[in-house]
Amino acid sequence: MTSSLQISDALVASAQQTLERAARHLVELQHPDGYWCALLTADTTLESDYILLQIWLHAPVDGVWNPPNRAQIGRAADRILSQQLPDGGFNIYVKGPSEISASVKAYFALKLASLIYDKLPPDDPRLARLRDRIIELGGIQEANSYTKVNLSLFDLYPREGTPSIPPEVLLLPGKLLYQMSSWTRAIVVSLAIVHALDPRRPVPAGFNLEELFIPGKSISFESDGALLSWRKTFIQSDKILKLWEKYGFARIRQTALRKCEHWMLERMRHSEGLGAIYPPMQYSIMAMDVLGYKADHPTRQEALRQFERLMVDDGEKLFFQPCFSPVWDTAIGAYALGEAGFGNSAALTKTADWLLRREIRRNGDWSVKRPYTEPSGWAFEFENDWYPDIDDTAMVMLAFPHMSASDPRAQEATRQRALDWLLAMQSKDGGWAAFDVDNNWEILTHVPFADHNAMLDPTCADITGRTLEALAANGFDRNHPACRRAVDYLTRTQLSDGSWYGRWGVAYIYGTCFALRGLRAMGEDDHEPHIQRANEWLRSIQNPDGGWGESCASYDNDLFTPAESTPSQTAWALMGLMAGGDTYSSSVRNGIEYLITRQQEGGSWQEDLATGTGFPKVFYLNYHYYRLYFPLLALATFVRQHAG
Repeated sequence: MTSSLQISDALVASAQQTLERAARHLVELQHPDGYWCALLTADTTLESDYILLQIWLHAPVDGVWNPPNRAQIGRAADRILSQQLPDGGFNIYVKGPSEISASVKAYFALKLASLIYDKLPPDDPRLARLRDRIIELGGIQEANSYTKVNLSLFDLYPREGTPSIPPEVLLLPGKLLYQMSSWTRAIVVSLAIVHALDPRRPVPAGFNLEELFIPGKSISFESDGALLSWRKTFIQSDKILKLWEKYGFARIRQTALRKCEHWMLERMRHSEGLGAIYPPMQYSIMAMDVLGYKADHPTRQEALRQFERLMVDDGEKLFFQPCFSPVWDTAIGAYALGEAGFGNSAALTKTADWLLRREIRRNGDWSVKRPYTEPSGWAFEFENDWYPDIDDTAMVMLAFPHMSASDPRAQEATRQRALDWLLAMQSKDGGWAAFDVDNNWEILTHVPFADHNAMLDPTCADITGRTLEALAANGFDRNHPACRRAVDYLTRTQLSDGSWYGRWGVAYIYGTCFALRGLRAMGEDDHEPHIQRANEWLRSIQNPDGGWGESCASYDNDLFTPAESTPSQTAWALMGLMAGGDTYSSSVRNGIEYLITRQQEGGSWQEDLATGTGFPKVFYLNYHYYRLYFPLLALATFVRQHAG
């Protein structure tokens, strides 16, 4: 162990200078209206799905595909090609292996684009390498259900090999739809409309994907092999649903479709598109199309406009963001600045005023289970009133004590409402989830279209820890029953190696950091065995360069999988250690030195790996300001502890 004096003499001044550069840079990035909004990027499946949408909206004429936005499709194809791996395939996170669904989608998009894109002839060797890699990965039959459903809409995958997505789900008793996660229900309702009307859109003459099928390999769903299981039950039910699609009562189906249409249109109001995230926004456009909404219909035009806002196109490069993240970015940025000593400034007054205007005062899907709770909270995006989330709301509550709005009374009233809403959204197990309460029907994970690995919205350590931090910052302690239950939840869910699973960040480092910070905020003694186990685990996974890094493969392997050090994950590990009472060890010293020595001249840090999680094992995110917020927050924590 290194003494406090040595650390104070060697590092505190440098850490202070480093955080001041980072803070000044963060203030420079603030929008004039008071918010922050970084780029949010993902993998090539977004550009592939964009090309799929184009053939949906601009069907071939006389077998020839000639869409009006040829140049944009070409740039989307360029973006896809730029990410191709040496083995020919495509991954879903930086430096990850080829993944079958991303590779199949890319092949479809590139082969389709080749019909109008003179840089990519059908016999291009890059397509041949990709085809060979797909076969090595098990062929198109190994792609996930949503990929197969998309292709089946163009008769490119057999319909009998895709899961049924019945609109009648909205007619079932017990509000079954609301047992699914918020993002799943938005996808399911819009896609159910498309799927039920069975459009079978045309493709250009001679276009098919037959070369991706492995001959003799089944196209059907695979059972788990058990004689009796939920998986087998749902597969048998899918066969019944397919018979219903052919021979069921048309009147019932029409009633279900009308209800789905109403549900979808209602949730497109007061929102940047359905769910304000890419997949349901895309499917809502397709759904309105099959429902007969003309291209000039205002609602359809607005849906397309919101979808195209996700496109970043400078005339040379084109890519899509999965959504916008202004509230999340703003709350973390303001909190980091406040912790670094830059709170209660004019800049943060503008931030507070901006956040106050975005408090959600309408009942959303969450109110199905909490009908008597007064609406409050914040969404992730600029506008998404149906889906405020607990994580963003907790982050705003952490930032609020560091800022003063122009109207203090309005700020205080908002704070009280938001705290009441957070308390009401605690689940029965004592934890908090992202959007819903008690969204944990495990049987739903066995339905055939649940392989996006996000059918449910269960409670998790990272959000629970952050919510405890937020409550503590606003005067709560473990004497409150909700806080006691949450502390118990975190203690129960710690893994045997001392870590916690992180749902919304990669992965165990993230979960461990925010679990420890939540426990620290509730006054947990850092001599407790579970705190010491967590500290020891964090120290044991430190990289030789002094930083920390974790691969997205941790989710696939169900255990920590190391990767090169990143600034954000290094910051999380340091924040976790310091929350666990370790402020003087060589691990902390080396981690702080890692952040100091790798800061760039402008004040930020370089970070290429994905450290954000959308759907574990399926979809990952690069938050482009994580490399700035979290190192700033870690340095601020270190300086505050050592400078008194």
